[in-house]
Amino acid sequence: TTMTETFTYEARDQILVIHLPKDLDHHNCRNLRYETDLLFSENYIRKVVFDFSRTEFMDSSGIGVLLNRYKQMARSGGSVTLYGVREQIGRVLAIGGVTRLIAHFDTKEAAIAG
Repeated sequence: TTMTETFTYEARDQILVIHLPKDLDHHNCRNLRYETDLLFSENYIRKVVFDFSRTEFMDSSGIGVLLNRYKQMARSGGSVTLYGVREQIGRVLAIGGVTRLIAHFDTKEAAIAG
């Protein structure tokens, strides 16, 4: 698999940055769920930041994962932010109700601070 099809993670100071691939669909959302569950159980994560800067396609399973992680973080008093959202992904997020719940930013720094 090429770099663009996989997720990469950066964990630091209770912040988990998840770099999403070009396509976010039901196949790789299963991996994302599994891998973030592991990371959540091994680290005390207070904030999850999703990097959408490479993402060009997302379906409803991507929305499911985002909302699921949002609820999970909300329960533990943490937060979720996004950055680098392209216009067409922004539309999918808006239709899925994600933009009402999760703050989105232009840059990684802003998303981490936000």
